[in-house]
Amino acid sequence: QTYLLFIATILFVSLTGNFLHHSLADPHNVHAHSRMQFEMDHLGGHHKAAHHAPEVKKAFSPKKFEESPLDHDLAGLSCEDHGGPSREHSDEMVYWKDLPSDALFTSPINRERKKKKYLTFEPDGGGFNNIRMSLETMVLMAHAMGRTLVMPPSQGMYLLRKDRDKQRVHFSFDDFYHLEQVGYEHAGLDIITMEEFLKTEGMAGNLRNKTTGTVVYPPNNRTKWDGLDPKELKEYLRGVTLTPLDWKPERCVVAFPSDDGREHFKELEDIFSEASGQKPKWAQFTDNPVAVDAPPQERLKESLRGGDVKNLCIYDEEMQEAPVVHFMCYHKMRVRFLTHFYAFLFFEDWRQDLWSKRFVRDHLRYSDEIQCAAARIVAALRKRARDRDPKGNPDGDYDSFHIRRGDFQYKNTRLEADQIYDNTKDELKEGSTVFVATDHQGKPFFKPLSDHYDLVFLKDFKHELEGVNSNYYGMIDQLVASRGRTFFGCFHSTFSGFIFRMRGYHSQNDRLDDRAQALGIVPRSYYYSSKQDMRLYDKYYSVHGAVYSREYPVAWRDIDKGVDLLKDEIAAVE
Repeated sequence: QTYLLFIATILFVSLTGNFLHHSLADPHNVHAHSRMQFEMDHLGGHHKAAHHAPEVKKAFSPKKFEESPLDHDLAGLSCEDHGGPSREHSDEMVYWKDLPSDALFTSPINRERKKKKYLTFEPDGGGFNNIRMSLETMVLMAHAMGRTLVMPPSQGMYLLRKDRDKQRVHFSFDDFYHLEQVGYEHAGLDIITMEEFLKTEGMAGNLRNKTTGTVVYPPNNRTKWDGLDPKELKEYLRGVTLTPLDWKPERCVVAFPSDDGREHFKELEDIFSEASGQKPKWAQFTDNPVAVDAPPQERLKESLRGGDVKNLCIYDEEMQEAPVVHFMCYHKMRVRFLTHFYAFLFFEDWRQDLWSKRFVRDHLRYSDEIQCAAARIVAALRKRARDRDPKGNPDGDYDSFHIRRGDFQYKNTRLEADQIYDNTKDELKEGSTVFVATDHQGKPFFKPLSDHYDLVFLKDFKHELEGVNSNYYGMIDQLVASRGRTFFGCFHSTFSGFIFRMRGYHSQNDRLDDRAQALGIVPRSYYYSSKQDMRLYDKYYSVHGAVYSREYPVAWRDIDKGVDLLKDEIAAVE
């Protein structure tokens, strides 16, 4: 009996071990388990319908999830769960639009998705608005390449480490944007976490050293890097991916053809040769923009930045075949995507070009929590301004500044407050309410301004910010400043730049002025640093010079053109 019991025990252990090996260690099952866990953790258990559907081979596709991660689509703004304000006040913040046909558009590149490929990237090492700019470019490149976008793990970000002993100071992009909802709403864009990527590809032995070809697993077999120093992870990714070091935004533009195939990429090189051979100057486009639906040769001329663009960055066959393309941020090698997406990405099809600009406007907007906090302050500001002058200011208009002092390297913008007052007084009404977004902490500095205006700061509305992480205050500052009747920004500041862009979006919706509408001019929007730079948004200028230092009307001008053409194509597919 003892012998038989021993034999039975051996058989049981052997069979159980074999079952566990095939059920749990099999890479396909590991993939399934991690995918299911990711969906439970991050999508509330809502599974992508695409897991059970055939491959989509058309330009337009149905939504990929059965239910929305949010309780509303991104075209809306709901503040009920964020401490208000009412819909009447929150609607003022909305510059984005609901265009269902845009959500169904897929890139012509790798449309059949026969094999899943990825795009990974490292966030910019600068301040948040530099980080934001590179994110916009990465999201659009993932869509254009037909690749799954892998989001970096949560980590510390420059200047977003306030009160680390009291609140969270490690952030992922989901903390600032509704990226789960972006993935839900867009047929042509899959977004996953770094943890899921490392589980499904790294731990499955699918990532190989690009020099030796040997399988390399993540450092210490770690798949969850949230809150950790990402240095080891960056080095790992750089070693097992194709990493294009020659894609320099200051020297080239990335061009995507209107169809897949080698011959179409060759056509783009011919178009570039023709456009650059004419040596267009950026000044020839001042108040004379190329039509948004012009032929690619004409649009590319304006994109060459007066000769600064020396060549095309081509998404060539080697890159297309690579399982993972990784974009670094490494200042020592001058590898950095400090640029605007609309200055770096060129699409042969004008409809895809405008789609990309609408995508950023409509979907890469700050989260409801941040928007609603700003809306509460805007409402309080308007009440303050209205109460001070009920008859003369019944709408509660206020003006706004962004005054950058801190660690800014551009010394010519570090004006004293009396100089700022002298440069701006002609555009402001004496005694008006003025909101100042600033990184300068001392109120005495602003006395030359407060002597003339009812000067207020974000800290004056702390009661509206209870429970809000103070590392979000910069984004809230931007949103509040963007709603000012007249706005003065800091030249060279990407923080001010995004305020100008949001004002550009609003101005196109408001349709207050025919000339402004046609040229993308942003009314009552100025720089305070000098009279020479003050009125840059009074004209249409094409992208040129230090691209990142300001925004350009091409980002918002006439970008809703062609939406009906997409609707017609959807109807044809259906």
